[in-house]
Amino acid sequence: MQTNMGEIEDSTVRPKVTDAKGILKQNRQFLDYFWDIAKPQREIRLKAIEDLIEHLQKSEKTDELNYSLKRLVEGLSHTREDARSGFSVALAQLLSVFKEISLKSTLDSIKETHKLSTAQKKLLRNAAFGNFFGVLALSQSTRLHEEPQVMLECVQLLQSLSKYGEHLKDLPRKTMVDILSETSEEVFKEVLLSALQSDLTSALNTPEQLELLLVAMQKFPSVLKPKKLKKLLGTKAVINEENMPKLVEVLKMAARSVKKENILPPVALDLLQVSLQEDNFEMFWNEAIIEGMLSEIPGPTHYVSFRLLGASLPLLSVPQLEYVLSSDVMRYYGQHMLSAQLAKRFKFSPEMDQYVSEFMQGCSDADKQLAVVLGFTQLTNQGYPVVSSSWKVLEYMNLSALQQYVDWLMDAFCKPQLEKCLDFSTRRQKGNQESAVESDSCVSRFRKWIISRLTFIVENHQIKKQEDLVMKIARFIFFHATFDVKKPTPEIPETMQALSVPIDQETRAIILSAFYCLLQALNSMAVLGDSPEVEKLNSKRILGVKADGSMWIYCLVQYATMLLDQSKYVQSIQYLSLEQKQGWDSMQESVEALMKKAKKSSSPRHTAFQHLFLLIGIQMFKAPDDSLELLNDLRTCMEKSKSKKKKAYAEEPHWVEVIVEILLSLLSQPSRLVRSVCKAVFSRICAHLTQEALSFILNVLDPNKDEEESGVMVTDEKEKKRKLTEKEELNEEEDGEGGEEDSDSSSDDDDDDEDEDEAMEEGASQNFRLDLMKVLQGQKALATEEDGSDEEEMDDEAMMKLDGSLSALFLEQKKRIQAKKNEKDKMRKEKVLVRDFKIKVLDMVEVFLSKQGSSALVLGIVEPLLSVIEKGMRSETSQQEQDFLRKAADIFQIRLCRAKYYCREIDGREAELHEMLERLIGRAEKLTDSSVALYYFSAAVYVLKVLRGVVREQDSANAPTTTSELTIMGKVDVERVTTCFKKALTSFMTKRNTPLTGAMFIDLFSRFPVLCVNLLDIAVENITNGVREHQQGQACLIVLRALQSKDLKNLMSDAQRTELHQKVVDQLAKSFEDVDCKNKTVHEKMVKALELCQHLVRNVQNQKMQVNLDLLQKVLKSKNAEGSLLRSGQLKDMYWNVMRLFGILKPKVEKVKKVLEAEQTEEPTKKKKGFLPETKKRKNRKKPTVLEGKEMPTSTETPEGASGEEGKKKKKNKKRKHQEGEGEEEKATKKAKTEQQQEKKKKKKKKGGQQGNN
Repeated sequence: MQTNMGEIEDSTVRPKVTDAKGILKQNRQFLDYFWDIAKPQREIRLKAIEDLIEHLQKSEKTDELNYSLKRLVEGLSHTREDARSGFSVALAQLLSVFKEISLKSTLDSIKETHKLSTAQKKLLRNAAFGNFFGVLALSQSTRLHEEPQVMLECVQLLQSLSKYGEHLKDLPRKTMVDILSETSEEVFKEVLLSALQSDLTSALNTPEQLELLLVAMQKFPSVLKPKKLKKLLGTKAVINEENMPKLVEVLKMAARSVKKENILPPVALDLLQVSLQEDNFEMFWNEAIIEGMLSEIPGPTHYVSFRLLGASLPLLSVPQLEYVLSSDVMRYYGQHMLSAQLAKRFKFSPEMDQYVSEFMQGCSDADKQLAVVLGFTQLTNQGYPVVSSSWKVLEYMNLSALQQYVDWLMDAFCKPQLEKCLDFSTRRQKGNQESAVESDSCVSRFRKWIISRLTFIVENHQIKKQEDLVMKIARFIFFHATFDVKKPTPEIPETMQALSVPIDQETRAIILSAFYCLLQALNSMAVLGDSPEVEKLNSKRILGVKADGSMWIYCLVQYATMLLDQSKYVQSIQYLSLEQKQGWDSMQESVEALMKKAKKSSSPRHTAFQHLFLLIGIQMFKAPDDSLELLNDLRTCMEKSKSKKKKAYAEEPHWVEVIVEILLSLLSQPSRLVRSVCKAVFSRICAHLTQEALSFILNVLDPNKDEEESGVMVTDEKEKKRKLTEKEELNEEEDGEGGEEDSDSSSDDDDDDEDEDEAMEEGASQNFRLDLMKVLQGQKALATEEDGSDEEEMDDEAMMKLDGSLSALFLEQKKRIQAKKNEKDKMRKEKVLVRDFKIKVLDMVEVFLSKQGSSALVLGIVEPLLSVIEKGMRSETSQQEQDFLRKAADIFQIRLCRAKYYCREIDGREAELHEMLERLIGRAEKLTDSSVALYYFSAAVYVLKVLRGVVREQDSANAPTTTSELTIMGKVDVERVTTCFKKALTSFMTKRNTPLTGAMFIDLFSRFPVLCVNLLDIAVENITNGVREHQQGQACLIVLRALQSKDLKNLMSDAQRTELHQKVVDQLAKSFEDVDCKNKTVHEKMVKALELCQHLVRNVQNQKMQVNLDLLQKVLKSKNAEGSLLRSGQLKDMYWNVMRLFGILKPKVEKVKKVLEAEQTEEPTKKKKGFLPETKKRKNRKKPTVLEGKEMPTSTETPEGASGEEGKKKKKNKKRKHQEGEGEEEKATKKAKTEQQQEKKKKKKKKGGQQGNN
């Protein structure tokens, strides 16, 4: 077989392929395996290897096995890396499965096939890879330990490959390490030790050789004893003073070699393990890492040191962890974290977090976990820890370690010992003496971080903790935020820890803010614990309570009450008057009374009052006056709600209205806790909401209120908008250029605003000039017409007086400018606060719609929300304004229009709802923005749905199917509503600039088939009567969607449907007459008309209606003759789809023949290129023209004077043209379009040239 293949390759003329043994014919798939093994896709390679081994096992043919072995060995030197690895894995699997293949013969075949000594220079790289991957395959076959001699030869071959480091890098050494790790001690001692003698002796020269020694020491400690090391290295230990300089250089080399990979070199971790075994860890860490690696500039050596720090955590004891985490490596790591905050800097902190997270997950020793977390906590920059307070590594802490850590944090807060921390300063901080931070400032920074860390422990739900620990943290933060210690007492554990440094006011304010954030987390926290009762509460999604059912905030209120009663030992920072203390006590009494009532009969009202009392009460330590006032109002409100005598409170507002006012006042505070509590409280009382209470909420959202309260500027904008709306109405009546005038007027308004600002600035500058002139003239420093001379000079006293006057004038002008700037900033901030407050109020509207969607009060929200959306579309485009608008629009669409439950109690309000419907449709017609008009139209459809009521008792959301259900319109005045929508549809079809769209009416028809039947005639008429092609196309689409509806078929009789189809056919036939697809609009209209035509003809034919289609067919045939409908692919396809229904098929066009004819007609024109002199034309006049693809006549006589060389050139030209003609015939179909375009361009050029000559 080999000789035959060799003869075929060597022969110049290919003989007939002979396969005597028939291997290639028997199974072609066998050869495809080798092609798949070389493919880049890993899955394909693995599948091919598996199939090849399976095929060889089943066939049991020696020839195939030998061929496979030869083919795989040859593929080891493939030019692609994926192919090399594929052939190597395949060879390893082959040797592993077929034990009869000798490893010795395979290794000899690898050496012979990829001989390095005879390989060409350009193929030397491939040969080196072939030898390496061959040895790799032998080592992966799991048979190498069975033949020690082959293993020795493999190691020797790898040693010889080390000199090709530019190609193989450190791969040979790594493979030697892998071979050693799988070798038995006996084989290593008897066979490999002598072969590796040179590498082990020079182990301190390169990282690869040192890695080989370290692996051998770990694998065969009984062989490489200290005496043996003494012979190899000259020392009995690897880690010692003598070897340290060489080890440092090796580590630096290893660090630079992995610069791009960003990994920890194995030799570094092995050295660390050897240092632990030899009990020289501190020497290695100090001299090799700190004094050696970190002495370099920040770069690869530093990053390797950081990686070694992270990787060493699982290997070290608690004292060693404390030693490492307090060394200079941590200080350098902290400096890196600060410098890496700049943009485009390499950040190592994610890698370190990964190292620490893996350590925390795999370590069950609480002392080790605590030592690591404390080590990173004590790494500070001028008192502030470098690690983030929200460090997610804490999620893996044991409960005991977490409790010890919290105790340490509390002790460090009370008695900060910054001298025990590993504090550092950057070079910039050291150079800038003014930025030196005082010790009190460092303590303050450290305390702020501790409070943030404690808050994070409570807020993070992934951190496992108990209720006692959470309550301990909450009490600690609340105590130091609101109280001072007078005298320690065991009754209050927080007083037993005295503060070494008093807490300053700024830190106190931050602690108080953190406490309210902590309350927010407690209010949304699930029940802690693993008991069945806890799981039951969590299944009900009860938040903000402990396992016994008591609220977290109530427990803190009780703690605050206890502190207020212990005035002998503690003192409140916020002074509380006697009246305020009484308010606090009455608040607690009210809460206890409500809790007793809730135990007897649970009511959402009781829970809402509890939340409000506790929330407002806890605010007493922040704003006592406001809290006292709110508590009094809330108490009166609660008494009214539970009182049975309603006459006594007839003149006073309802209790729900008072609560709503309280909630609105609370929402004005920038607090997440208040926002969440207000939302929870409102969800419990929204069932009792009154119209007056709802009006309080809607008045906040009313955009007109802003304009009335914002003074002159808003009033001016209002007047301009009123003028703008008047112009819009006039333009709509004229049915013309409304959009352009609107845009012009809006741009004019913007220009007017800018002009007014410029005018104000010019007026102010003009006044300043007048004042300046007066000062100069008063001091006689400005020449006037009455002065006799311009050269008079002022004396010193007059100059000093003038300077004083000018400085006073300029100072006053500066103050005036600054005052205007401050006023603008103040207005901007107020606007931001108001907008943020309105976003919070929208939460209440959303809660009400989701909880009470079937209430009659919902109808009063429709128009206010629409006004908010309309105002937001016209206002500024700031991010906050966009968020407000998006939230309002989502509430309107999702919570209102698409809600599953809607208002059903409308007795006596039918006339009001019909008026609202007409008002909404009328407003939608007058708008200029289609997006806003869509919201108004959707609101009108929602009101219509409310008037219709429930169609089915089971589920009103399902579409009706029966005829009786389709005709149900509830309390809808069908005639009045039809007139309203008829007017809107007519406006849409007859006005050029209209905000209405066809999609609006399609949605209306699908929801209310009765209105579809009443309004369909108008849509049919406007197929031809539409004011523009766009409206005509929309009319076709509306009619098409209506005809596709099954509800329409159920509502109309057969005669009515036949009449309707006949009308549509006549309108379509009329629309196809005299049509020309001159632009995109007409094209889209024709596509929609053809879609309608296709559906119509199919319906008529399938249902066998008595509809005359002859006129439509005749018109469409005429269009085929004219070719006006065949310019576009989509239009042409739709046309022939319709004609197919009439039995007319699309004719087949022979494109190739036409192209060939076109080429033949173009040839004579292609011959003439450029301008030739007259003499040349005379000589060539009698010569026959040569056409492309044609042969010359047999008798070709050359004129006199023509030389033999010219005749040869002509023959070559003829041959070339003949070949070009044949080539063009073969490629005619591909070049047809381009040649036609070239022909058109030539004709245009000819026409242009003729016109120019004329």
